[in-house]
Amino acid sequence: MKLTYSLILFWCLVLHSGCNTTEVEPAAGSSATYSNPILAGFNPDPSICKVGSDYYLVTSSFAYFPGIPILHSKDLVHWNQIGSAITRTGQMDFTTQGFSRGLFAPTIEYHDGWYYITCTQVDIGGNFIVKSRSPEGPYSNPYWLPEVNGIDPSLFFDDDGKLYIIYNSIPPNNESLYGGHRTIRMWELDPDSLTVKGEEQLLVNGGTDLSKEPVWIEAPHMYQIDGLYYLMCAEGGTAEAHSEVIFRSERITGPFEVFEGNPILTQRHLDPGREAPITCAGHADMVQTDAGEWWAVFLACRPYRGNHYNTGRETFLAPVTWEEGWPIINPDYEEVQYEYPVPATTGQTVAEVPLNGKFDHEFDLSKPLDHRWLFLRNTVEEWYEHNTTDGTLTLQLRPEAIDTAGNPSLILRRQSHLRGEAVTRLTFTPQRESEMAGLVILQNAEHYYFINKAADQLQLLKQTDDGHETLAEAPYTGESVYLKIEADGPQYHFSFSPDNTKFKVLAENVDATHLSTKTAGGFVGCLYGMYATSNGGESGNRAVFDYFRVASR
Repeated sequence: MKLTYSLILFWCLVLHSGCNTTEVEPAAGSSATYSNPILAGFNPDPSICKVGSDYYLVTSSFAYFPGIPILHSKDLVHWNQIGSAITRTGQMDFTTQGFSRGLFAPTIEYHDGWYYITCTQVDIGGNFIVKSRSPEGPYSNPYWLPEVNGIDPSLFFDDDGKLYIIYNSIPPNNESLYGGHRTIRMWELDPDSLTVKGEEQLLVNGGTDLSKEPVWIEAPHMYQIDGLYYLMCAEGGTAEAHSEVIFRSERITGPFEVFEGNPILTQRHLDPGREAPITCAGHADMVQTDAGEWWAVFLACRPYRGNHYNTGRETFLAPVTWEEGWPIINPDYEEVQYEYPVPATTGQTVAEVPLNGKFDHEFDLSKPLDHRWLFLRNTVEEWYEHNTTDGTLTLQLRPEAIDTAGNPSLILRRQSHLRGEAVTRLTFTPQRESEMAGLVILQNAEHYYFINKAADQLQLLKQTDDGHETLAEAPYTGESVYLKIEADGPQYHFSFSPDNTKFKVLAENVDATHLSTKTAGGFVGCLYGMYATSNGGESGNRAVFDYFRVASR
């Protein structure tokens, strides 16, 4: 089995219509509402475009592979991932990049029969464009843009046929007036060669008010509406001070007028002690439905305690209204809502695999894997086999481990719920002390928990900056075992069972904040994973997984 993406078997499972309620109870009689987040778990930096009655959305994927998920919907609420933009090692290589490096903030646009995705591979390569005639791909090899110095690029196709790329960049003369001083800049691109032409243009210096030292102006999107050019950007950094701001101009090159009512979206001014808070709202994109409604997708977070969250930055959806020629996101509330009335769209979508709300989903491993499964960095070796006849995933034990560089034997699924669980069944007989296999809950190389079978016992390992420590052990001689990780807000619970009925606790009330973004740092969120490793030693051994289930609680 060749581990290119074309043979990674990413087709959608048609098993579940997707329960559409959030972890916050819906209002009584709210059948015509939808639940936020629309993409639960690690799904940051959304960008959206509309083609006919179809909506397409992309989010950041960092060092995970395949890169840049592409999702489709007809109703803006229920989404199915139909592919990824980076599916071949020949397109891009992440093998030396850290968890929160790789691919930052993609955008998607459609023009004249082509789908364009623009993104940044930080540290290696920089800014690029890939394109395809089909939204699901396959996408071209990258058109690299070495002159575009910055991050968060987006494309804008003007009515006069000109093409532009807009992005976050360095201060004028590369001289920062304060920490976080950035600019929004623009190049014109040749539509055929996708190379820069003319001179670089400076659109925004610093942000909405340079005298107030605004930080991290970024994530620009340009819109042409009623003869005016609107430039929408994130400002304030991607944490609790995050916000969205808007500018407009009669010319694409400016000068740009600043909206006096900025920010048009933020949660930074709200009481952090409020019930079920949504924080970090920003990095938005807008789209208009056929009915004339405007909607915004944006990232936000759901902390369970203080500023701790493990589900990462998620994709939310909120209505947009226009007031005196300016857009306002979430106009009727201060707080971003967990529920809004559904958009007026011409179609409906069934989520083939649930991506938000409360659900209990057992994956049918006798069917091809859906697109939402991820690998850590590019898969370049033949280290796993998916046998759909007997419904098994067989992972080869290899020297690579999560806390080392490269691509370990690890298949991952996002943690979608603040309170939920993941269960898998493992069949495995260790042959050496270094060999282990099991279920991991992972934030990054220095922050994960691993419940596993090793030698003649089960154990729970905690990974830290100083290596791993053993939190719990229990003798176990059976060949097969069910392993369970329960997320319970600020705690995780770990248990096992020989038959998936009565589980025995291996460790409970384990500190979940160790895996929170506030503690671990970075830009990703937690993922559950089936994992096998020989921890640096050579091994011909294999671990077999034939059951995987995720559910809310």
